[in-house]
Amino acid sequence: MERYKPINAKAPHFWHGADYNPDQWLQDSHILEEDLRLMKLANCNVMSVGIFAWAALEPEEGKFDFAWLDRVLDRMAENGVYAVLATPSGARPAWLSQKYPEVLRVGADRKRILHGNRHNHCYSSPVYREKVELINTKLAERYKEHPALLVWHVSNEYGGECHCALCQEKFRQWLQQRYQTLDALNQAWWTAFWSHTYTDWSQIESPAPHGESSIHGLNLDWKRFVTQQTIDFFQHECKPLAAITPDIPVTTNFMGTYPGLDYWKFAPAVDVVSWDNYPRWHGKEEDWRLASEVAFVHDLNRSLKNGKPFMLMESTPSMTNWMEVAKNKRPGMHLLSSIQAVAHGADTVQYFQWRKGRGGVEKFHGAVVGHVGHEHTRVFRDVTQVGEVLKKLDPVLGATVHPEVAIVFDWENRWALEDACGFIREKKYEETCQRHYLPFWKRGIPVDIINEDSDFSRYRLLIAPMLYMVRKGVGERITEFVATGGTLVTTYLSGTVDENDLCFLGGFPGPLRKVLGIWVEENDALYDDEVNHVAMLPGNVLGLRAQYAVTELCDLIHLETAQAVAVYKEDFYTGRPAVTVNKYGAGEAYYIASRNEDRFLDDFYRSVIERIGLHPVVKGQLPPGVTAQMRTDGERDFVFLLNFTTEERRIDLLEEEFTDLLTQETTRGIVELPPYGLRILERAHGSLV
Repeated sequence: MERYKPINAKAPHFWHGADYNPDQWLQDSHILEEDLRLMKLANCNVMSVGIFAWAALEPEEGKFDFAWLDRVLDRMAENGVYAVLATPSGARPAWLSQKYPEVLRVGADRKRILHGNRHNHCYSSPVYREKVELINTKLAERYKEHPALLVWHVSNEYGGECHCALCQEKFRQWLQQRYQTLDALNQAWWTAFWSHTYTDWSQIESPAPHGESSIHGLNLDWKRFVTQQTIDFFQHECKPLAAITPDIPVTTNFMGTYPGLDYWKFAPAVDVVSWDNYPRWHGKEEDWRLASEVAFVHDLNRSLKNGKPFMLMESTPSMTNWMEVAKNKRPGMHLLSSIQAVAHGADTVQYFQWRKGRGGVEKFHGAVVGHVGHEHTRVFRDVTQVGEVLKKLDPVLGATVHPEVAIVFDWENRWALEDACGFIREKKYEETCQRHYLPFWKRGIPVDIINEDSDFSRYRLLIAPMLYMVRKGVGERITEFVATGGTLVTTYLSGTVDENDLCFLGGFPGPLRKVLGIWVEENDALYDDEVNHVAMLPGNVLGLRAQYAVTELCDLIHLETAQAVAVYKEDFYTGRPAVTVNKYGAGEAYYIASRNEDRFLDDFYRSVIERIGLHPVVKGQLPPGVTAQMRTDGERDFVFLLNFTTEERRIDLLEEEFTDLLTQETTRGIVELPPYGLRILERAHGSLV
């Protein structure tokens, strides 16, 4: 195992900082000088600069003003603060919209938008690409040797789609390249349905609320195209940066599980993954459960580049203004939630925003420096504390995670499943994946989040909830995974359609039928007030004895080579198999045929973990609401104990010996965690057996 190199060797420490908008304060030099004093007080060493600064950089077409940015970056460098320098394409100046209306997006309703808001430009527009290339070139040329420059922050939170004539033509070209002939496209899209067969490429248009929306192959390919066109625009933005500053990494901030873009396709185009994290702490959902869902997304972002540490580009130091209830973080939560990101693979902790603006929609969004303008606030103290902790974590920098468990979370599968007209309206794919993740989070067993195209052979346990779409070759690779000793768990609605969203013939679960040893004859959906139950069979291989509630979805299956582990208790399918296991080669494949309560998933995975001998991060049992996560460099393990409850928790580390990274004290036996408390411990790698 090797430690990953720092994101930029100029700053070989954890990065701590925020989105910084000096272009909003150019009329007040005192504010800008005060910012530098406060940054050092808050233990902040990196600022993201210029994200929406186009109007300040190019106030008129072709007239550039970099003097203010020169002063800001120079003063940052003089004070030991580095820059994640942004390209400004996320929000264009008004003169650009006025003179070149083609840069304005067209919605699915075919109406062109007005100037305003952000992230609303046409990725196909030659004019917009030309203007972006020009400003990016000038930025790269001017700051290529600047001592503050660490990373290029390209645009911001790419998202949305354009349906203008330029994009329609690009879409048709993309389809011609993908299918070559109209016959192939018509077959893949099953356009004979409702007599929607295309006889000329020019007849094809993107999905529209007042037009075509019933061809699922079209809907799916449009989403694929939007991802590809977004990546193409990003790569266009990067060309001058790569040519002029080839040694400066590039990133753009992803948005967790944002449904509009396939980040599995996007991730190879960035040098380092970064993402923006805004959970709703202290809400209707228990903090510990929300923490598991956030951890799932952290693990996804680490997994997007096969374990390479990621950047937490944005989080809030206090509250998020655009939520229904803008609730502040309770004492302890800011440090805990920040270190949670580090525990799962982040090498930075960054915020939106550094200083609250005086106007605009985000003037009440959380910030390190509030409108009062000084350091004597609870939030500033919380941020300072995070910086103090990060300074002590240099040994963790670049360390990664090597899980034995992987959960498949695949964007194309999600798109196809959510578009399916049948079964139940709310498919809850993301929620289901997170529910299967929770039992491992509770036990402190690390997990990778992967997609269908990932390498399965690195894992011992592969979990693929609701694997509705099975692309070409995936079924064969899953079968090989099990045959060579792996354990597979999948669920209802799996193995239903191919990569074109065409149903498999010959019986579900299609290419997974042999490895699972079952045939799915029917799918039943339950009303909101309906409940079935599954009962574990006596002497089943998992040793489970309980009965569990079932809601929403049930597959009616036949055993072929599999054996039943549990059966249904009610309705006309009473006694039919509800959970099965199939021995295949050297491995086993489990099928969970219904949407069962969390208690089932907890018991089921506890038994699977014991059956295949997976090891948690620490030997001691974790109390409710506490998780243990680990990063390693192959010589040392760094263990993070995180308490997401409002109560003190105690963990018995048994005879394991650790060094507390924050105090340098030797630790063994009972460890106490205060409410929202944490411990960061170090041990020799391989000591856990």
